[in-house]
Amino acid sequence: MRLRVLTWNIFHGRDFPPNPALFTSRSKLWRVTERDDSHAQVNRDLFASFAGVIAAADWDVALLQECPPRWSRWLARACAANGHQALTSRNWALPFTSAFAEFNPDLIGSEEGGSNTTLVRSSAIAERRRLVICPYRRPERRVMAFTRLASGVCVANLHASTTPDLAVGELRHAASTALEWTAGAPLIVGGDFNVRPQRTPGIFDELRERGFSGPTAPDSIDHVLAHRLQVASPPRARPPEERELSYDGLRLRLSDHAPVETTFTTTE
Repeated sequence: MRLRVLTWNIFHGRDFPPNPALFTSRSKLWRVTERDDSHAQVNRDLFASFAGVIAAADWDVALLQECPPRWSRWLARACAANGHQALTSRNWALPFTSAFAEFNPDLIGSEEGGSNTTLVRSSAIAERRRLVICPYRRPERRVMAFTRLASGVCVANLHASTTPDLAVGELRHAASTALEWTAGAPLIVGGDFNVRPQRTPGIFDELRERGFSGPTAPDSIDHVLAHRLQVASPPRARPPEERELSYDGLRLRLSDHAPVETTFTTTE
């Protein structure tokens, strides 16, 4: 069995042009579209744009972080997928923040609230669990979404803290708990780890010793690791142009992260 996996931090459904000068106060406050010679920065709800890119990608399992809670069900429908949503932080004012974010996503930013959302095309979902890997409001509540597919493969989707020391502990906790919950089944652990192997190699060495595959790249923070699965194609971050769309003669770049794709096969 081949299992194609995509992970993507979708930046609360916002765009992220390469030119920081396009992030202006008038755009943030008054929703004015800013432009340079190549890109536009828009302060608009971009569900249709993100849904189009995600639905068109070639995957069996998609792991999304910083996914607006209001989007999870819609994305599952747009992708003809089964979904598992685990709410993360700043969700105490839903649905009011969702309504505001739909009107002005840049002004509210991450204060809309977020989720880790797992989408599954290749199989039904047999079990859904969640694990709080950082329970504190400061720096931020962090959660792992654990999904068992009807095929038997288990998937853990997480977004770790931005402080590397905290992120390492959260990743270790998430991986250990996910391994325990699998009861020996194949496991995929992916998401935004906020840990770069070139700066913090020890945790990836530790996970390799426990049977996990390797990270995406030395400078990457977005990874997909597998346990009891073979790597058929190593994790690859898409180049920026592959998450860009045409907009009024310019380019619209989605998210501040690149999607990462990989393929695994069963070892049996």
